[in-house]
Amino acid sequence: MIELTAALQPLLIGAVLIWSARVKLIGRHAAVNARRSALAGPLGEQRAVTAYRLLGLVELVLGTLLVLPPASRAELVAATVLAAAFLGYLVYSRTTAPDASCGCLSAQRTPVTARSFVRAGVLLSGGLLATVVDPGHWLDAVTAAPAGSLVVVLVGAAVVVALSPEWDRAWLLPLRRLRARLTHPLAGGTGVPLLASVQQLQLSAAYRQVAALINSDVRDHWEEEDWRMVCYSARYQGRPATAVFAVPRSRHQPDEVRVALVDDLTGTSLAALGATVDTAGRRRPDHPVPGAGSATTGPAYAG
Repeated sequence: MIELTAALQPLLIGAVLIWSARVKLIGRHAAVNARRSALAGPLGEQRAVTAYRLLGLVELVLGTLLVLPPASRAELVAATVLAAAFLGYLVYSRTTAPDASCGCLSAQRTPVTARSFVRAGVLLSGGLLATVVDPGHWLDAVTAAPAGSLVVVLVGAAVVVALSPEWDRAWLLPLRRLRARLTHPLAGGTGVPLLASVQQLQLSAAYRQVAALINSDVRDHWEEEDWRMVCYSARYQGRPATAVFAVPRSRHQPDEVRVALVDDLTGTSLAALGATVDTAGRRRPDHPVPGAGSATTGPAYAG
């Protein structure tokens, strides 16, 4: 199984390199990606664009050589060195420009995260494995064991996709939305119209403090115990997010409305505010708390 996995690494690594090259060479936003990457710091914006496209050319040539037979040991060594250099770039980017876009596999702005490091480590490990084992060309392995090869390729592709924040919108976000719909069915049973809950939340201090961030109408709603959860699309510090309001379901108490801003890409809460009690026993709104884990102590967003 190790030999089969090693034999298929050039195919997997080559496919990733070719995809990455496509983004850098023919992507509509390639120049923008380069200027907002960490390359713009030491090189300047114009030179960063040139370096970005040259890197894409190197990835295209090397990826094509890895995919087409026969793949030599020199090509495997070059792929391993490139993966190690990319890992070094991630360290540099994370250290010097943590908010800069990775610019790796998509035009979407995606800062370097732990998943980016793991993905680079996986590619580096794959290159080392293929270089050390040197089991021959991947086409021979596929011919000898087609079923096993299919499993290895699918698992490898799934690992790369799962470790790529750039592709979260294509698969992870829809799954989260599906889970939210399955675990929090839209419904009523209370006899309270949705419009009444919307009007109540719009009278709340929580709504007034995040109203400027909201950019949609009601996107989703469901009920949890004595609360109606109402969701809007929003942007928080440049990130796509969901504003999840917890509104009292069977009573008119705007001061009790709570809200959490949830990152659409990671599912983590970016900020939360709600009702607390001051020393005089009166309810007052909290201020947003970046990184808060949930919308105060009330129902939490499960997306």
